[in-house]
This record gives sequence, structure tokens and C-alpha cells, in this order.
Amino acid sequence: MRILFMGTPEFSVSVLDALVQAGHDIAAVFCQPPRPAGRGKKDRPTPVHARALELGLEVHHPTSLRNDEVQKTIRDLKADVGVVVAYGLLLPQAVLDAPAQGCLNIHASLLPRWRGAAPIHRAIMAGDADTGVCIMQMDAGLDTGPVRLRREIAIGAEETTAQLHDRLAALGSTAIVDTLATLADLPAEPQPDDGVTYAEKIDKSEARIDWSAPAIEVDRKIRGLSPFPGAWTEIDGQRVKLLASRLAEGQGEAGTLLDETSITVACGEGAVQLLRLQRAGKGAQDADIFLRGFPLTKGQQF
Repeated sequence: MRILFMGTPEFSVSVLDALVQAGHDIAAVFCQPPRPAGRGKKDRPTPVHARALELGLEVHHPTSLRNDEVQKTIRDLKADVGVVVAYGLLLPQAVLDAPAQGCLNIHASLLPRWRGAAPIHRAIMAGDADTGVCIMQMDAGLDTGPVRLRREIAIGAEETTAQLHDRLAALGSTAIVDTLATLADLPAEPQPDDGVTYAEKIDKSEARIDWSAPAIEVDRKIRGLSPFPGAWTEIDGQRVKLLASRLAEGQGEAGTLLDETSITVACGEGAVQLLRLQRAGKGAQDADIFLRGFPLTKGQQF
């Protein structure tokens, strides 16, 4: 099939690769514009932009899709279908209607749960047991279109957003290839009205750990915000990111270090063991390596 591909971050790269490997004709790739990054703040292409150039594909990165010229460019591609995954711009109706068979979105949740910007983070933070991907026929609403195919997986007890992200990217890649192979035979099932939730964009103000919360909530926040923006706490006046954790035995005053060897910290109820940490200006480290350069003492207050 002739495909208009629209995506931006790393999550979308494996999908683009899968479509190419399946033999589809990528008419053009649309992604977010390059943005300043790194110490020099030089413009850096997005992951999809960089991969598309490696594949020799035509790339466009408009700041808006509401421009008449941009919409004409999309119509002139004469695509059979659009495949949209974590693109980052709203698609006006003229763009949704441009491909002959409309646009399909790969959404990283089991719709209608977790419509919106941060479905992977929110699923972990809410303690969901399962998640998955949906191939949705796009309409003008926010992730409200009918679903053509869904694939479900369990969320691991110690899984972080980064780890779940990679599994869902792989799942989405196979799901879209399977969908395109049987598109004519896949009914568009309307989403139910019951069970709708919204995955609000993650705000950095959410990231500070409140040790008075129950351990189960602290653990979910640490894993759900890893690697970005990274849950954090202060230790001896230094901000330390917490990037992996698990529930642990123990109790005590909230925020008290119960065991310096395992970095187990008391919460409002129960305790959490910190598995991976990162000091400002340093790389992320497993707990045992972190302790070599930043020793802790039992009873220390976080």
C-alpha cells in the first residue's frame, strides 16, 4: 500500500521500519521540526526524521497542518492510507480525509482507557494490570475513533515506562502490519462510552516524591515517570532522580532510610526499595554502584 506516515519520537521509528520491511510504499514522512538539543543547543532532527533520511524517504516537518499549501502537498501524495503514531500535531479533517482509506492511529492503550498524551505513564502510575495497543480509525476527536484491531499485554510488577514503551512499540509495529494486510476484513468497532479516561500530559511538578504516600503509590510513580521526567527526592540537600524501584518489607517514619545496603525507604504505609538512581550531573546508576560514590546511613531522612 502507498502510505503517508506521520510520527515523531523513538516510539514511531520501529513502526516506520516495520512498514518498510513489509514492502509498503512510504509516499512521505511527516514529523515534528528539528529542535535545539544538547549542550550547543543546535537543531537536532527528531528520531523519525533521522531514520527517514537514512531510508532515503521524503520528509516534511511543518509547524502546522492547517496551511493550505501543506494540505495540498498531502493530497498530491495520493496515499492509500495514513499511519499516525505519536506525531504531536492535531490532524484537521482535510488531512484525515486525504488518503483514500483515511488515517489509522497506533495508540498505546486499550481504548477508551487512557485517551490522550501520556497513556504509558498513566497506566503504570494508576496500577493497571494490563495495557496494549489499538489501531484506531481516526476521526476529529481526541482518540475517539473506532478501533480496527487491539492487542493486549500484561504490565510487569517492576516495569518502568521506558521498558513498557519498548514492548508496546514492538507490539504496535506488528499490529499495524497485520491491520494493513487484512484492512478490508477488519470492522471499525465504535469505542464504548463506559471506561473513558484521559492520560494528561506529564508535568514536571508531579515528579517530587511524597514519602507520606503509601508505598504502592510511591513505587508506581517512580516507575511511571522513568526515565522522563524522573521522580525525584532530596538526599542531604541534593536532588536525586529515582528511576527504578520495587515494593519492600519494612515500616517506619515516612522518608526514613530503613536499610542503607538495599536503599529501602519507609513510606506512609510500607516501604520501597530504590533500584536505580541518578544524581545531578551524573549518569544513572544501579543502587550498588550509586552507594560507592554516595554512601547512605540507616535512619537518614529523605
